[in-house]
Amino acid sequence: MTKPHTAARQYLVALRALIVFTAVLGVLYPLAITLIGQTVFPGQANGSLVSSPTGNVGSTLIGQAFTDGNGTPLPRWFQGRPSAAGDGYDAGASGGSNLGPENPDLLTAIEQRKSSIAAFNGVLPAAIPADALTTSASGLDPHISAANALLQAVRVADARGLPAADVSALVESKIQGRDLGFLGEPTVNVLELNLALAGKEG
Repeated sequence: MTKPHTAARQYLVALRALIVFTAVLGVLYPLAITLIGQTVFPGQANGSLVSSPTGNVGSTLIGQAFTDGNGTPLPRWFQGRPSAAGDGYDAGASGGSNLGPENPDLLTAIEQRKSSIAAFNGVLPAAIPADALTTSASGLDPHISAANALLQAVRVADARGLPAADVSALVESKIQGRDLGFLGEPTVNVLELNLALAGKEG
């Protein structure tokens, strides 16, 4: 049978361990990680926010819609991937459609997108890249493929009265290579591209 003083000692040991681990893991460790993040990676630690002369306009980590007040895509801006997160790019409702590749609803949605995107950009449906037709797993993907961005260049140039070659060159300058040099495909961050486009217009 455990003696009273032995039990009290065990309780004190447990209490000391609780205090020490709370201080180390609940206070010191988070403070150290926060300090490292703010010192070494301040932009990423604060949400990778992107600013224009008028203030913050978004994050390079989260896609956003470039539409009018009614949700209609604006021709003068590059458009991101379709989003199934809430009403579109809702960070509080991140997620995909969870529809399988043979799901009739998904196939119907793809055909509808193909038709509307082809008309919007003045191209043949067969020319539209897959990422323009499908949502990402998170619904918040801020990137599109290089092919998708280049496909939109002529439409954006026409809407802004800019030479198509200049807009295409801007897209080329914003293409990001494969992760680690071999993972995935080259992509373009839509927000960064649109900010560069706004700067080019002056």
